[in-house]
Amino acid sequence: MGGRLRDKIAVVTGASRGIGAGIAEAMSEEGATVIACDVLPFENAAFAACEQLDVVDEQAWQTLIGSVIDRFGVPTVLVNNAGVTGTEAIDEISLDEWNRIIAVDQTGVFLGMKSVIPGMIAAGGGAIVNISSICGAAAVPDIAPYHAAKAAVLTLTKNAAVTYAPDGIRANAILPGWIATPMTAGQSDAVNRVFLDATPLRRPGSPADVAGAAVFLASDESAFVTGVDLPVDGGYLAR
Repeated sequence: MGGRLRDKIAVVTGASRGIGAGIAEAMSEEGATVIACDVLPFENAAFAACEQLDVVDEQAWQTLIGSVIDRFGVPTVLVNNAGVTGTEAIDEISLDEWNRIIAVDQTGVFLGMKSVIPGMIAAGGGAIVNISSICGAAAVPDIAPYHAAKAAVLTLTKNAAVTYAPDGIRANAILPGWIATPMTAGQSDAVNRVFLDATPLRRPGSPADVAGAAVFLASDESAFVTGVDLPVDGGYLAR
């Protein structure tokens, strides 16, 4: 086991599978006390705790963070990873579906930060890692609400970075490209081929690729890094 995150208490959302599980497992291996959260109940003995959390529920966030503080101490690392996607264009999507995706992918990030920042201020600092997407910085047809939410995550992250820098809190965003996860496996081959064909490295990424970036941004190795948008995308955004 490494020690790059020793003595850090990390809350990771969307941690039951895919990118979230990869990040939570990597942080645990680096010595963090990991509280892994997901909207569905799950178990993983690698983590200090597995908690059910709906990221759009502000009271659920407050209850979770209060429990974490009582059991483990103040969280000094937050990874806002939970997310959903959709395929509709602007003229096709219903307002209910728009609101559902914005709630999870954008408002959930806001609520996560709002819930942990007071404790981080009291503790003298912390690290926030928000998971955006290449679709937060570059457009493809359709998926309008996903584009909107993931782009908002980037500017919200920068806002947190400049607002809370005097409190010792760093906030950075990761923009994953096409990552092999259960979510992308559930997409059509045609959709997946569009992204893979536009990836210069010509291969899918893995949750471990994103996890490596998240560990760096949560660790003291990145102590002078804040407000950054870090693509982990095989060169997709460099085209």
